[in-house]
Amino acid sequence: RLDPARSYVLASNHQSIYDIPVLFSALPLQLRIVAKASLGSFPILGWHLRRTGHLLVDRSNPGAGIVEKMRRLVSESHSLIVFPEGTRSVDGRVGRFKKGSFLVAIDAGLPVVPVSVSGSRHVMRKGRLVVCPGDVRVVVHEPIPSTGVDRADVIAFANHVSDIVRRGVDAHAGASAPHGAPAAEMQ
Repeated sequence: RLDPARSYVLASNHQSIYDIPVLFSALPLQLRIVAKASLGSFPILGWHLRRTGHLLVDRSNPGAGIVEKMRRLVSESHSLIVFPEGTRSVDGRVGRFKKGSFLVAIDAGLPVVPVSVSGSRHVMRKGRLVVCPGDVRVVVHEPIPSTGVDRADVIAFANHVSDIVRRGVDAHAGASAPHGAPAAEMQ
């Protein structure tokens, strides 16, 4: 359903740092993440993020050049993964989605793909670097066009995407994928 030649903004809930490698392995797209700029100061991680073209956003000035950077990535057929909650969930519940990444999607005319990740918080808990055995489920929902969405309606748009992600997480809260590999499904 997702066209690898097309660019998208993938809006995912965020349970764990482990979400990132799971999404990269589960999605058939050229992906870049939008991450907080402070991650750029981590010795190996920061170098990797900058070297491979991921977008680092200064939370005190989030709009600074991001639309232009996104347009450049889109021209190269890259898609962006955003975590609109702005932080990782401790209990697995989907938090409130912030509007910034949706404004960028609207301005760039990119479709938004809701993505529900379940189980990753058990594999690598927030604040810990220990990886535990567990199952992670990724549900990729239908893309939602952002063209025609007025900037004034961005909060309603973000809430709509959040509701889809939340339903996907809630539907798989008790289910587990076959042990040993992330499960991904398209809806």
